[in-house]
Amino acid sequence: MKRIAILGSTGSIGRQALDVIGRHPDRFTVTGLAAGKNTALHAEQVERFRPTVVSTAADGAAGLHAVACESGADIVLAATDGAVAFEAVFAAVEAGIDIAIANKELVVAAGELLFARAARSGARLLPVDSEHSAIFQCLVGEPPERVAAIAVTASGGPFWTASREEMANATVAQALRHPTWQMGVKNTIDSATLMNKGLEVIEASRFFGLPGERIGVLVHRTSLAHGFAIFTDGSVKAQIAPPDMRLPIGYALAYPDRLPDRMVTDPFAALGAEATESSVSMVFERPDREKFPCLGLAYEALARGGTAPAALSAANEIAVAAFVDGKIRFGSIADCIAEALAAVQTNELTLEAVRAADRSAREAATRAVERHRMEVKHA
Repeated sequence: MKRIAILGSTGSIGRQALDVIGRHPDRFTVTGLAAGKNTALHAEQVERFRPTVVSTAADGAAGLHAVACESGADIVLAATDGAVAFEAVFAAVEAGIDIAIANKELVVAAGELLFARAARSGARLLPVDSEHSAIFQCLVGEPPERVAAIAVTASGGPFWTASREEMANATVAQALRHPTWQMGVKNTIDSATLMNKGLEVIEASRFFGLPGERIGVLVHRTSLAHGFAIFTDGSVKAQIAPPDMRLPIGYALAYPDRLPDRMVTDPFAALGAEATESSVSMVFERPDREKFPCLGLAYEALARGGTAPAALSAANEIAVAAFVDGKIRFGSIADCIAEALAAVQTNELTLEAVRAADRSAREAATRAVERHRMEVKHA
């Protein structure tokens, strides 16, 4: 019986995790639930799962810390957005508690520090993103020195076939029409710019210890293959599954076991084919970095190292929020991020430096938004 605490229980990942947990009462028990402002849903979750420690946004950092570190959890699912739960997750890692990570900002901004502390404490850091879970599964039992490269896949988002001109003035509604996944607003916009893949490249570097030049991105519109590992003998492993986030969530929570959820014996059905379909095809394409400049910015931040990834992540949050609020064009998102990244100095990596880079990047990105906002007004 694994004891689970969830940071971000009312978000998309948190809700799906509780769905997985609810189907396996013989394997999991919930000891802690931390939510944001959706107190009505949180109350329903507390009523159903009866955790010993709960918190909401009103409880602040202390509430997150209590759920992560004082609920007796064996594993903490970090599923909040942004940096709100950084301190709670670091404290849990210091205590040797395993973390299932579904928070991009945590690994992008402070991954080097987090993995170093986990190595000292013995806490396991398990990926929940479908792409990193896929690579993690491909690498189980493989010697690290025999890994030549890895690759994450991308759906391409709603604008894969659009022209640069069409993308430049795309509306929020158009940017939110993701072809495959149901995600929150910020993550869906990141998919439209391909910044989500850039952030995942940085995450992959932290999880698997490889530099950017050994981490690739393949656009795969049907989202069946989620990640690849390429070995020194030329062999390639891929993890293939229907696009359902409950699969990587369940794998992380049950690791090193697998859940007995889906006894599918037909290989076509396992790939999501309908009973009337006689074939399943998979196509992979190279991303166009000129059309999707956010991807290149992420590789740049990873190469710069230090606090550059933290600055990238923070600037992206500001730019995406400005687009959603109607302040800048879709085509200006990358410009605002690039200006902020150029303005922020890359410092030696400490948690304090990460916080400082986050603040500086937000300020720089806000200034860039105002400049591009003026361009919108006078265009």
